[in-house]
Amino acid sequence: MCGIFGYVGPSKHAAQIVFGGLKRLEYRGYDSWGIVAREKRSFDFAQDRQVKREKLTIEKHIGKIPKEKLKSSILNLKSNLVLGHTRWATHGGVTKANAHPHLDCKGGIAVVHNGIVENYLELKSQLTNHRVKSETDTEIVVHLVEGYAKKLQFEEAVAKAFLKTSGINSFVFTNGEELVAVKSGSPLVVGLGEKEYYIASDPSAIISKTKKAIFVEDNQLISISEKGVSISDVKTLVKIKPKISQLDWEAVDSKLGKFEHFMIKEIYEQPKVLTKIAKNGKEIGKLAKLINKAHGVFFIGCGTASYAALSGSYLFSSIAKKHVNFAIGSEFDYLEHYVNRETLVVAISQSGETIDVVVPVERAKKKGATIVALTNVQGSTLYRMADLNLLLNAGPELAVCATKSFSAMVANLIYLAYATVGRANQGRKIISGTGKAVLKILKPKYIGEIKKLTKMLSTSEDIYIIGRGLSYPTALEASLKLKEVPYVHSEGFAGGELKHGVIALVEKGTPCIVFAPNDETYDDIISNAIEIKARGGYIIGVSHKPNEAFDFYLPVGDCAEGSIIANTVPIQLLAYYLALEKGLDPDKPRNLAKSVTVK
Repeated sequence: MCGIFGYVGPSKHAAQIVFGGLKRLEYRGYDSWGIVAREKRSFDFAQDRQVKREKLTIEKHIGKIPKEKLKSSILNLKSNLVLGHTRWATHGGVTKANAHPHLDCKGGIAVVHNGIVENYLELKSQLTNHRVKSETDTEIVVHLVEGYAKKLQFEEAVAKAFLKTSGINSFVFTNGEELVAVKSGSPLVVGLGEKEYYIASDPSAIISKTKKAIFVEDNQLISISEKGVSISDVKTLVKIKPKISQLDWEAVDSKLGKFEHFMIKEIYEQPKVLTKIAKNGKEIGKLAKLINKAHGVFFIGCGTASYAALSGSYLFSSIAKKHVNFAIGSEFDYLEHYVNRETLVVAISQSGETIDVVVPVERAKKKGATIVALTNVQGSTLYRMADLNLLLNAGPELAVCATKSFSAMVANLIYLAYATVGRANQGRKIISGTGKAVLKILKPKYIGEIKKLTKMLSTSEDIYIIGRGLSYPTALEASLKLKEVPYVHSEGFAGGELKHGVIALVEKGTPCIVFAPNDETYDDIISNAIEIKARGGYIIGVSHKPNEAFDFYLPVGDCAEGSIIANTVPIQLLAYYLALEKGLDPDKPRNLAKSVTVK
């Protein structure tokens, strides 16, 4: 949540560069935005000479960034150092005063911030002779820097103020001469161009500008000016040699192209993603060896990643005959009492920044557990924490809801389960076949059927989804898509749980989606469908073959364990078209953010 983007370089149109960077970060979720810039010089007619400005120029707005550039604003300012931010309100309401950037009393220092300063009230009580204009925790820190800067160099003042704070945070300050950044948990990446430099909270914001990047580590102080980039230890201010990484995403991956929304673009990218995963084997082999040696394996994740992790427990049971523990990331803290040096924790997260996964992983790591990160973002917090990384290779996912990243997570787990028993080639073939099955779902005729179903369900207030075995996590994920994109109340259930209370919810016309793949669950789930139908429910069957129990049939090719991926795709499409039918933005659901970095 929240986005940071800054630029220093030769361009006099830095404000427009930053504006574009903030647009690329919109998927993270926000309710206000702002930009601060400096005019490098201004003309003093009295002295007939160029002089430095004493104050920074700032502009803040409530709501979304306009699609077109503002005609009369800070964007027209000729400046080569600019810093911007998109805010999702935590401390203080959605107001211009609370929007970032925040200035010190004299207007000479500005800050943008992601995270929460947990001890801000204590710090605020220590401030004297400062005019606090907002309700935020962020503004308190810029006033701290202001006080220290009276006696210290700017970098030293930032370091000292940062060390007073507690919580998971990233800050970027500017005094008009340089950008100075520091973090503890919340992500920052520096992009290195040709004598120009970028800083952002996500690498997807800079890939159109450069492929060279420095992923900022916790407790590192980064100074960015026209002279270049320097890194220091925030506690000692001793210089550190930067580690430069090469980003492997393509700029085209973060553009809409022929598609109206990122969600539908990313749904259509799934066959390509699956094909790419099927060709990857090096890291899968390493992880398979770790799993075979471990005494106790945990798969953890949140939201969509948790359903992928849950599917992993089924996959390893059926394919590898291994017991794998599953835990929701935010609940793992309460289940990790028996984690030790022989434990393997596989943390699954698209962003690699999900705080409810990062924190328990830190705890497990301190107990000596080996950490594996299954993530989509190179250089993310989980990526850097892990002993071994398995990149999803899904490319940037910019819609808030997960589609291709879910397919990538499950595909990698299928591949991995087979690899642990020496049958990696079989796993590879299943993933490849799944990609072909998804291609058939994305054909125009099939989309026509989805749109027909969309019309039928457009006024439905409740939709229930059932599955058994591997299809139970699929039911949970499908239900989540219908909740977060078109805002339909939906529940996913294990088919056998119907008779234990859930069936009381069914009445005449209640839509129920039934996942019925060609596996050992088929006969039982069809029986469940008939139970619902007998009570007036409207049955939407997602299966490899039609059945008389289905009132509406969505065919999906049989691709063994890969069916749990292919079966999800029709519901992704249904969620997308239901959102359009209701006039909603499928890329940016209300109240949600792509990267959840606060507890």
